[in-house]
Amino acid sequence: MEIFQFEKLIAWKKAKELTLAVYQLVAAFPQHEQYALSSQIRRAVISISSNIAEGTGRASMKEKNHFLEIAFGSLTETYCQLLIASELGYITDDELNAVKPLFKETSRLMSGLRKSYESNL
Repeated sequence: MEIFQFEKLIAWKKAKELTLAVYQLVAAFPQHEQYALSSQIRRAVISISSNIAEGTGRASMKEKNHFLEIAFGSLTETYCQLLIASELGYITDDELNAVKPLFKETSRLMSGLRKSYESNL
């Protein structure tokens, strides 16, 4: 049973799925990265679904769109950091390629949500 409006959004569901996948990747990072890159990646990826959710609780379409923009920034930040983690050898190319479709789908869904917000401005 859904309590909040954001729980109905496919974009939020996909962002949450992405978060879980990225958390699993980061869990295998070296111990010395626990409070550095892995921590930053976890903060960035959790920000995606959190900002989508927070935006749905806002009254104006302008505010909803603003939080969606923040979420998109966190999406690109997370992907950038995973590219760096791959180059550092913390994750394999196969692991990175396995989550790429989640990034693409989340981005596509967020763009569609943004367009629906903009059409209501």
